[in-house]
Amino acid sequence: MDCGILTSKTVLLFLSLIFWAAGAALAYVGSYVIKSYNSFEDFVSDKYSVIPAAIIIGVAVVMFVIGIVGCCATLRESKVGLGFFLILIMIIFAAEVTALVFGFIYKGRIKGDLEKSMNSVFQVYDGVNTESHAVDYLQSQLECCGVNNITDWTAIPWYGQHNNSVPHSCCKANATQCTGQLTRLDLLNTQGCEAKLEQMLQDVLSYAMLVILGFAIIKLFGMLSICVITCRSKRNDYQPLYA
Repeated sequence: MDCGILTSKTVLLFLSLIFWAAGAALAYVGSYVIKSYNSFEDFVSDKYSVIPAAIIIGVAVVMFVIGIVGCCATLRESKVGLGFFLILIMIIFAAEVTALVFGFIYKGRIKGDLEKSMNSVFQVYDGVNTESHAVDYLQSQLECCGVNNITDWTAIPWYGQHNNSVPHSCCKANATQCTGQLTRLDLLNTQGCEAKLEQMLQDVLSYAMLVILGFAIIKLFGMLSICVITCRSKRNDYQPLYA
């Protein structure tokens, strides 16, 4: 068997087999990105920022189907099946490139969206409403206090109404003596939440984009392999994988 065709068939079979694992990985990444954004949805005003994650999950579902088609087309040595496989790979490749573009776009918009939405949410903090629960969750999870730093609370109505103190969610972990008074800064988290939340979302999005790029490169090799087999088979009969 021609070395080029044998290699191409092996690549396609391997590509088909890893489609299931790739689909599972993409589904996990997409779900993780959406979960991360939903955990802090009160601070992310641009809801379209989850579009890349939605695309990833959609791609993952289709990849399971493509894995089946790829295996059958390669093992049965079907030119029609391989042509259909090529079309599916090209569609997935285009979707992944789209996700990468959206990722780059929203990666640069995270900071501006966060600053505006976080200031508005912190201003209506009263300790009991939905926004307050979101703020407390944010500050306790990221171990931060205020938007830019802890002094931001001095400009929020809740601070003056509660004996010039910050919420207990600003207290450091296991600081049992913390009352929220600024006189005991050693018991409080002083770093702002905006920088930490921005960094976390940037990291999540970067991780997702890296995974997409990796799978896109794999798709590219798959498309090249199909092209090699197609070009060679025009001059020779399709050679069985097991010959």
